[in-house]
Formats: sequence, structure tokens, C-alpha cells
Amino acid sequence: MKFPPEGLKYKQMKPEDFFNKPATPSKSEKIKILANDGLAKAGVEQLENAGFEVISTKVAQEQLAEYINSKNIRVLLVRSATPVDKKLIDSCKNLKLIGRGGVGLDNIAVEYAESKGIKVINTPQAASGSVAELVFAHLFSGVRKLFDANRNMPLEGESRFKELKKSYSAGIELRGKTLGIIGFGRIGREVAKIALGLGMKVIASDKEVGEVKITLEFYNHQSIEIPIKTEPVEELIKHSDFITLHVPAQTKPLIGKKELDAMKPGVGIINTARGGVIDEVALLEAIEEGKVSFSGLDTFEAEPRPAIKLLMNEKLSLSPHIGASTLEAQERIGLELAQQIISHFKK
Repeated sequence: MKFPPEGLKYKQMKPEDFFNKPATPSKSEKIKILANDGLAKAGVEQLENAGFEVISTKVAQEQLAEYINSKNIRVLLVRSATPVDKKLIDSCKNLKLIGRGGVGLDNIAVEYAESKGIKVINTPQAASGSVAELVFAHLFSGVRKLFDANRNMPLEGESRFKELKKSYSAGIELRGKTLGIIGFGRIGREVAKIALGLGMKVIASDKEVGEVKITLEFYNHQSIEIPIKTEPVEELIKHSDFITLHVPAQTKPLIGKKELDAMKPGVGIINTARGGVIDEVALLEAIEEGKVSFSGLDTFEAEPRPAIKLLMNEKLSLSPHIGASTLEAQERIGLELAQQIISHFKK
């Protein structure tokens, strides 16, 4: 009998065919997902029900590549805490998808990942309302000096109650004031809705958007549309009583000394976008000079170690980058990521 039998074709195998073969999972093998910065229970359950294996172990950055390779991780999910740079991407040949729980993608080398055939996804809609509400938490705290009162009341509330009452009795209202929104994407529009509902006047600025219709919804399916035309930042900062930023990470500050000088005296500034969009040194100088009455910061140039001068300033309302960190937003983020992952692998 001849070998191979007549009619049976075979491929001449080379040595490299036996080694370094890409680890493609069999149909019965579950695709592994590493949620390195956590994932809401609803998202985990949806993925597991669809046949994926979700690992929620927090792996240190210096050990991440080795862990991903040893566990044959196909999907890496992160938030702002885990950077995914070119080095990590090059080290993890089996990665097929990177997901960011949130809007910004500045901690991921997106173009490089996509050039390597890795899909990158995020959740642009899930956290918009949560960030917008935090803006107003800082605004209300600022105009009534609650952030400072909360520092002093535990220490001196019993011994100096009347003095503290007098000190914090010069608050102002948001109603009737003008709010300037720099960056009029999803979050900026959610901010506008709340502002309009409070009776504030809204000015918006955006490089790409010319006019937006903001829909306010009320009880019993009633609604009203309010058109808002955007205008240059230079005009916005001149007329705003308060300014809030909702832009991507910048290569240089969008608000520096020049812009601060052009603002109204006593302006309040909120940044829940990205560290570095405001020149922090110029901001502190403007606060010390009385140009800026207060500022609310959720993001910082030097995360996770903000400048000590910021942390100690009594006219700053501070939070540790928690804009999207509500239970509702985290559940929406988890579900949105899960749906995108399932759609990608099951198509």
C-alpha cells in the first residue's frame, strides 16, 4: 500500500508549525476576560450567561502582561486606573479586545491597538448623568461653602457656632446665574439639562457642535426643547458666573492665566473632565487673588498624587476622580461593555 493513499493530499509540515501557534480557543473553551479595574455584577452575570469567563482579580501594572499571557486572556477591561500602552499591547499577543469603562480613552493606545487588530470599545453614554450630577454637587457645595464648613464644624462647631454661622452666611443662589459649559458632548448636555431645570442661563462652547436642542422631560410624558447655539470659548469665559469643563485630555491646558484673567470676578470653576485641562498653578494664583471665588476639582494633573497645595486650599471642593462612580452608572457601564463584547465575539 502506497503512503499516502492515492487521492489523499497532505501538507508537508515545517518545524515552526509545531511551535508558537496562536492560542485560538476551541469551541468548548471559554473566552477569558480580565476586568482589571472591576466590573459591575450585572455585567459579569450577562457575560457568564453568554459563555465567557470573567476574572476580576486586580493585577499590578508590572505583572499585568505576564498574567494576561499565562491565563490566555482575550479581553482586557479597564477604567482610568490601568494604562494600556504600546509595551503592554506588544507583550500580549492573544488580546483581541480592550474595553474602557467610561468615556475617555486617553489611558489606552487606541490607534496602536487597532493597528494590531485589537478592537477597542468604551461606554460613552453610561456615565454622563452621574458626572453631570457631580458637577452640581461641587457647584452647590461651592456657592454655600459647604466643603469648608464640613472641615470646620467637626473641629469648632461646638465652641464657635455663632462665628461659623456668620462666616458661612454669605452664600449665593445658582438660579438666575449663567453657567458656561466648555465641551458640549453627552456630559455637557446632561449638565445643561440640570442647569436649565434650576433656572440657570446656559452658554456652551464646542469645536464641532454648532447648535444643540436640549430636551427637558417632565411628568406625564410632557417635554420641551430648548435650542442652544455654541460660541467661542473666548466669549463664554467673559459672560459666565460659573464654568464647567467637559473636554478630552489636552496636550496643554485649555484654561490658563490668560483665560482666567478674562473671566468675571468671583467666577467658580468646575473640572470633572481630565487633569491638565486647567493650569493648576494659575488656578491657585487666581484663587489667592480673589479672581476665582472657588473651584471644584474631581481630576488632577498628578493623579493619584494631587499637589499638596490643592489638597490644603480652603477654597477648593475636592473629590478623588469619582465622576462616573455611582452604583447606577457602574451597572450601566457593565451592561454596555457586556453587550458590546458579546456582539463582537458571537457575530
